[in-house]
This record gives sequence, C-alpha cells and structure tokens, in this order.
Amino acid sequence: MILSRTILFSLVLALVAAPSISGSYGDKAAATPKADIVDTAVAAGDFGTLVAAVQAAGLVETLKGEGPFTVFAPTDAAFAAIPKADLDALLADKEQLTAVLTYHVVPGKVMASDVVTLASATTVQGQSIAIDTADGVQVNGANVVKTDIVTSNGVIHVIDAVILPKL
Repeated sequence: MILSRTILFSLVLALVAAPSISGSYGDKAAATPKADIVDTAVAAGDFGTLVAAVQAAGLVETLKGEGPFTVFAPTDAAFAAIPKADLDALLADKEQLTAVLTYHVVPGKVMASDVVTLASATTVQGQSIAIDTADGVQVNGANVVKTDIVTSNGVIHVIDAVILPKL
C-alpha cells in the first residue's frame, strides 16, 4: 500500500508540475493560435537572441505577416554557442543577418509529420537545408528538439544550433 501511495503522489506531483515544465518553447502561446510566429517566440522566453536578430534585420513585419511560414528556431543556447565576436559581427551586418535568418525559414506550413518525409527543403533565403531522420530529426546537423509549435501564420520547430547558409 505504501508503494501505491508513493506512485500516486508522484503522479499527482508530475501532473501539477507539468504545466510549468511544458510551458517552455511557446506552449502557452501555441495554446492560443491567434499568436503569430514573432509573438509566440517572445512568449516562449527562450528565443531572446533570435527575436533581437529578427528585429535587427527588419524582419518582424514579415514574420508577423500572413505566411504560412515554417521556422526552424534556434534557442538562446544555440546562439550562445557562437563566439561573441562572431555573433556581434553578424548582428551588425544586416545583409548577412537577413541571409542567415531567412535560411531558417521555409515557405508554407511544414509539420513534423511532413518534415520526416523530406530529405531537403528550400528556404526563403533560396538555398536548401538538408533534413536527416536517421537518428532523430536533424536540419543541417542541428537537432530538432521540439516540433509543431503552431502559430496563427505557421509553425515553429525548435533546433539546438544556428544553421548557416553558404555565403
């Protein structure tokens, strides 16, 4: 009987804690599909660098536009892996920054069930990204760590690295 109470207590604790755990990466905003890609990223709280980069590149209105868009969104930790001097230089070069950011965007609404059937996808930037499903899902070597964050104008898939086009 003690084991059963322990298991029951653990389940109740898990259910109580679940909303705060699942709240990362935009689940709160995704529950309200009226939020667009930018507002969803802001609400998630783990895309501050991405949002700042989108603002610096002048892409806010585009990503708030009708879409649909699919964004492979690097987390703040993904941006932190870039040496500070390189990241600062990228943020200061609007043309290169725009190329990098639009390389993370695919036109249309590509859900996870669609991504796993693709070997590549053409980005808004114009170059293709490689999609590998051999060991989880990777986009140009970046791991997709969360999928299908639905927004009013598309979908966000969270990745653990910044992917770079050939410039």
